[in-house]
Amino acid sequence: MLRLGVPLAALVPFNVGTTYLDARSTADLVQDRTLTASARVIAERIQSIDDVIEAPIPPAALEMFVSDEPDRVVYRVLDPDGDLITGYADGPMPPTPPKGLAPMHFDGMFQGRPVRAVALAQPIVSAAGTRNGLVVVGSTLRNHDRLVSELWLKALRDQVLLVAAACVLAVYGLTRGLARLTRLRDRVLARDPERPDRLADEALPNELRPLATALDDAFVRIEGDVAIQRRFVANAAHQLRTPLTILKTQANVGLAEASPEAAREALRAVDRSVGAMNRLVNQLLSLARAERGTDALRKAPLDLVAVLRGRLDDLAPLALERGVDLAFETEATALPFVGHETLLGEIVVNLVENALRHAPEGGEVVVRLTSGDGAIELTVEDTGPGIPEAEREQVFERFHRLDRSDPSGTGLGLSVVREAIAAHDGTIALGPRADGRSGLRVMVRFPVSA
Repeated sequence: MLRLGVPLAALVPFNVGTTYLDARSTADLVQDRTLTASARVIAERIQSIDDVIEAPIPPAALEMFVSDEPDRVVYRVLDPDGDLITGYADGPMPPTPPKGLAPMHFDGMFQGRPVRAVALAQPIVSAAGTRNGLVVVGSTLRNHDRLVSELWLKALRDQVLLVAAACVLAVYGLTRGLARLTRLRDRVLARDPERPDRLADEALPNELRPLATALDDAFVRIEGDVAIQRRFVANAAHQLRTPLTILKTQANVGLAEASPEAAREALRAVDRSVGAMNRLVNQLLSLARAERGTDALRKAPLDLVAVLRGRLDDLAPLALERGVDLAFETEATALPFVGHETLLGEIVVNLVENALRHAPEGGEVVVRLTSGDGAIELTVEDTGPGIPEAEREQVFERFHRLDRSDPSGTGLGLSVVREAIAAHDGTIALGPRADGRSGLRVMVRFPVSA
């Protein structure tokens, strides 16, 4: 309302000024026409009889100025020689004689009072020929000023009423228009997070539907982030409870042991537990990061071959420890890719760790990286027992473990892998080895954008 009312109010002084000039121009026109009409009536009565010029003043010439507040009317009639025939000898005179028969209006003074006057030349026929006499009629400005005030005050009143009406109509229009927005606000405030209704429905006006659609999309993203955080907290609390209990038990056993060798054994157990917890926490963080989706990841150009080599170098000691042959096969010396380096590394580490854990001593794990047909393919094959076809989908569920007797597993590895691949718009599939030998083949496929 301030942005609307203040500019309108600022226009009022300008309009008042222009209205005052218009009112004054109108009053000048009315007065000048009245003076001209009165002068012509007087001029028409001028006549020469036996070389005597007479100028009777008809009552109609003066009645034109009659009003509730009469003005002082001043007139004078001069013969061609400039002698006064009738009227006021001290009446106003034009600064210069009029040209031709056209009336000449001018401002003057009479007895210390301002007057508006007109001078009119009138031909007079006499024995000496036709010469021009002069008729001058003037009046004070009382009616003139009153007319200016009446016109100006009326225009001022109309301007104020117009601004007031515009503000009232604006208030009405804004109130009716904002009522829809207010109802949308009430729906947002009353929205149930547990059972949310979409705001962009058919009952919503068209002009508010894009806003409601944007709010719906924002709520979906926010609720997704909140759900991810809740799952992360729930998963972390659930999975860390048991290791922390074991860790505390091992610490208490170590404190209770009197033998240094037994205490060192307890410390080694504590170290193993801390390593397992560290691995679990890293898996949980990777899972939470991957769950945010492809739009939330900060991807960057990288060399996929270098990423895989770095992670496989880190896993080489584990392969040596378990007596498993770990091989990396690729024809590319470098493979440009746009992705999240940490999550891509987690994909490799989890898949290869699982393969090393299940491959028997003397077995092999082969990692292959190929590109072509608009895609990059990562394949991990092992010579382990494989996964039954009925359980190949279940292994992607969180905390699902095929071998529950193995305490080193967290049950999160393949869940992290699937979420990280999905965050890069890729796919993953499990199947038997291509050569028909026992084992598992994991195929990961990433699309390569132009």
